[in-house]
Amino acid sequence: MRTETGTAKAGGGGAGVDGGVVVVGAGVVGLTTAVRLAERGLRVRVWTRDPVAETTSAVAGALWWPYRIEPEARVGAWSLASLRVYGELAADPVATGVRLVPGVHADTVRDGLGDWAKEVDGLRQLPAEEVPGPYRVGLAARLPLIDMPVHLAWLRGRLEKLGGVVEHRAVTDLAEAASEAPVVVNCAGLGARDLVPDGGVRAVRGQLVLVENPGVETWFTAASGTSSETTYFFPQPGRLVLGGTAQEDAESLDPDPATAAAIVARCARIRPEIAGARVLGHRVGLRPARDAGVRLARELRPDGGLLVHHYGHGGAGVTVAWGCAEEVAGLVTGD
Repeated sequence: MRTETGTAKAGGGGAGVDGGVVVVGAGVVGLTTAVRLAERGLRVRVWTRDPVAETTSAVAGALWWPYRIEPEARVGAWSLASLRVYGELAADPVATGVRLVPGVHADTVRDGLGDWAKEVDGLRQLPAEEVPGPYRVGLAARLPLIDMPVHLAWLRGRLEKLGGVVEHRAVTDLAEAASEAPVVVNCAGLGARDLVPDGGVRAVRGQLVLVENPGVETWFTAASGTSSETTYFFPQPGRLVLGGTAQEDAESLDPDPATAAAIVARCARIRPEIAGARVLGHRVGLRPARDAGVRLARELRPDGGLLVHHYGHGGAGVTVAWGCAEEVAGLVTGD
């Protein structure tokens, strides 16, 4: 018999945790979760098929903002908890990769957001004349913008300082991890589709273009003409990240030249100097979305062990990583 709950206090605490924890997946969700568990004094091993620098998270933009993620009732708290942590990490941006950067969400109104928006310091509605491009409404904010390769390396370093390890190990069945640890945390992202299995997990393809920064110091986002297109640019150290796409059920990792040209053109309509910027490279990532929203819940295994599912974060894994990780730690330890 298996039981499952999403309540942090439920299920009899963390019996058997002393035998260690295996976290499956080394993207931002997996590594952040591993860090929080290690901070509780647990012995943590992270199993990953791909090198940390080659995970989907390494491709991300990555601006803090609840984007394409459900359930709304839980996302706000996760996001705000993460925002507080990123605010602290921004004190050392060179080490952590986290900076607080001003920018504009065009085509967005504050009243259309959840209650979480009331807790974001400095978030303000702009008058029409201050909204870039053809847009007439928008929000201004100073938000965490994360350089993901740097941040992932920092997370791994933080984990290792706490005694955790990252092991390159492909997992074809969660039972493999369960055979080596009494607690398994499934942060496999898109891989959960086959590992669980969960047919509700779907890929949402995102394509980016990296260019030399022609002097852009603020970020910008806006919806485009179709649900599969977005317009955004994020100034990261050494590059400007241009996007993007949100193509559901598309899984090609090959950059499409026509899509790349369209991305540059959309961004150049907001900042014309982008049109002449030298292209540094192209990136494609598959966001791990789930039809029913994020699955964060514990499951008691028949052998008495514990399996915590933690996947389905879509395009907002960075945004909710710390809040979700804290909840997972509670599910594991019973705190």
